Amino acid sequence: MIPRIYIPGDSGALALGAEKVAKAVRAELAERGIEAKIVRNGSRGAYFLEPMVEVATANGRVAYGPVKPSDVKSLFDCGFLTGGHHKRWLGAPDKIPFLARQTRLTFARCGVTDPLSLDHYKAHGGLKGLQNAVAITPADIVKQVTESGLRGRGGAGFPTGIKWKTVLDTSADRKYIVCNADEGDSGTFADRMIMEGDPFVLIEGMAIAGIATGATKGFIYIRSEYPHAVAVMQKAVEIARKAGLLGVNVLGSANSFDMEVRVGAGAYVCGEETALLDSLEGKRGQVRAKPPLPAHKGLFGKPTVINNVISLASVPVIMDKGAAFYKDFGTGRSRGTIPIQIAGNVKYPGLYEAAFGMTLGEIVDDIGGGTATGRPVKAVQVGGPLGAYFPRALFDTPFDYEAFAAKDGLIGHAGIVVFDDSADMLKQARFAMEFCAIESCGKCTPCRIGSTRGVEVLDRLAQNVEPEKQIALVTDLCNTMKFGSLCALGGFTPYPVMSALNHFPDDFRPTPVAEAAE
Repeated sequence: MIPRIYIPGDSGALALGAEKVAKAVRAELAERGIEAKIVRNGSRGAYFLEPMVEVATANGRVAYGPVKPSDVKSLFDCGFLTGGHHKRWLGAPDKIPFLARQTRLTFARCGVTDPLSLDHYKAHGGLKGLQNAVAITPADIVKQVTESGLRGRGGAGFPTGIKWKTVLDTSADRKYIVCNADEGDSGTFADRMIMEGDPFVLIEGMAIAGIATGATKGFIYIRSEYPHAVAVMQKAVEIARKAGLLGVNVLGSANSFDMEVRVGAGAYVCGEETALLDSLEGKRGQVRAKPPLPAHKGLFGKPTVINNVISLASVPVIMDKGAAFYKDFGTGRSRGTIPIQIAGNVKYPGLYEAAFGMTLGEIVDDIGGGTATGRPVKAVQVGGPLGAYFPRALFDTPFDYEAFAAKDGLIGHAGIVVFDDSADMLKQARFAMEFCAIESCGKCTPCRIGSTRGVEVLDRLAQNVEPEKQIALVTDLCNTMKFGSLCALGGFTPYPVMSALNHFPDDFRPTPVAEAAE
């Protein structure tokens, strides 16, 4: 039997040297005259162990990591093709603590299968959801998704089933499914991992969405900074089309659904659904006023479902296992699992899929291992650049939509960025305002002008110019932006600014120059 060696080919692992490791493995195989198959799988998400090389043995897969090119010769000397011990030996991948504690539903195949092998996908439970979907009515599909409690994983947390039902009930000669893969939040990489590590689950989810709502065309909108994801998704769509998963007769049924990949130029505001639609239509990405809602009048004026990658990729398991199975995970109104992305100054960065309900402290301290520097955790930003900064005093907050909203925070795309006690929260607040000023589409005044004035006010505060006056002014500015902005870019920028100000007030009262000199 030809040995199978798994070396991740996703962009996260590549950034950590996976391509150099693969090259070294190929060279060593050639030098030793060993025939083996190298599979470029996706990452399992334990990025602190990447590049993680796995070998299929008679007793199951054995992992080694993080592997450097200089380790490869000694790996072969130790008999790693049969699971031999080495200083990089990790044992069975699913027994690694970071992975063993997870509840993997959406990411069950990530890092396990060959991303572009449809046979691998089907052998690991793929297409069962779509097979079930083509056998029932659209209304029954929508009902199942609604009863599962699935909510938008892109940030807003809107019930997916309600959005689908609105499009199903809206009459039109054409409808669309749009996948928002414009993953622009800092510290987030779940969408990228799915697209590069298990692209067929996204295709399957989109096809189910199309059948459920009567949509016959889908678009995956991917940001240009994700060239590997774009390439993998394009290949996967071609493979799916040839295999009959897409086209005029999906899986041999009477349902028609096809899709294509579109690449965005990288504007952060195009992660907002209506700006994304403008971009897809070839226009400058600007936020549209609502109503009309995209579900009534979206892409090219037609009823459109716009869902995030993880929302759509979660649908196949619901259609396979059932609504009750999925709803059994989670807490309160936050049902199912959420892929938590742990990044920043943290010891164990990576993706951790778990049911809603873990506390922020468990995620940061137990799963993430605290800071990489070893210094105390000062703040954690949850939800991307527009997310609130939570101090340790709020680490008992359960990870669910309502619990975070009650603490003036938001889960967003579930990205967590950790900061140690050397972080200057005034600088972080300024960054939020500057980010908004740079990324604003310019359509509404509170966002366009408010963020620019916010940078100026915080700069004066940093210079200790009438600090109390500047604090009052930035508070008023944030209030105007929160309630007056057309979309969440301007509306959510106050979250990081005000949370930093409220939870870390000392950072906003710089020591006067004269006192510092003394």
